[in-house]
Amino acid sequence: MNHFILLFFGFAPSIIWLLFYLRKDAHPEPKTMVLKIFFYGMLITIPTAFLEQAFKLFFSNLGFFWPFPLLTLILYVFIGVALVEESFKYLVVKCKVLNNQEFDEPVDAMIYMIIAGLGFAALENILCLIPSISLSEILGISALRFVGATFLHALCSGTIGFFLALSIYEAKRKKLLMVGIILATFLHGLFNYSIIVIEGSLKIIIPSLIIILLALFVSLGFKKLKKMKSVCKI
Repeated sequence: MNHFILLFFGFAPSIIWLLFYLRKDAHPEPKTMVLKIFFYGMLITIPTAFLEQAFKLFFSNLGFFWPFPLLTLILYVFIGVALVEESFKYLVVKCKVLNNQEFDEPVDAMIYMIIAGLGFAALENILCLIPSISLSEILGISALRFVGATFLHALCSGTIGFFLALSIYEAKRKKLLMVGIILATFLHGLFNYSIIVIEGSLKIIIPSLIIILLALFVSLGFKKLKKMKSVCKI
């Protein structure tokens, strides 16, 4: 398959959502910062993939879980995948944004978390498309990931960004941030679990409800943070 086609349809879902969410910021972030965080979001996908494989091996080798293979799968999906991915996306923003002078308003926390999440999703999309053998297959996978996995990454990251922004103005900073990470991890894990394990109509209903609820939460989160006029200082 042509490499240009793979790259185009791998990046397309992330770029479309990126352009959508960048419009939420009344004071646009510098293009260099947007590109940098997007790139670091892509880059962080590599160590995340290795860590996920390590967790997969670890959980599969836990002999005392053998009578309960479903428990092993749940631990892997929620901890070995969802928690790892949400934590690494947050680390991009923590290390590259929070102490940067461009981080100067509450809504920036959500914007930069979403940018990192979409960068992560872009490389993940490309990796998922590599085995494809036809253009129709690429189109189908890309479309599904646009409304599914790619959107999920943006929304879960935005959720963490919302609680991160709130934590800056509250005394119990760590607890608020942990609420965001735990909530994003749980919904991310439930989304993955439902499409892997659950059969029948619930296989579509549960992921769809998760996406809808997260989209509403992130939309309301933007509205709330835009009302907080103070300059962010870590």
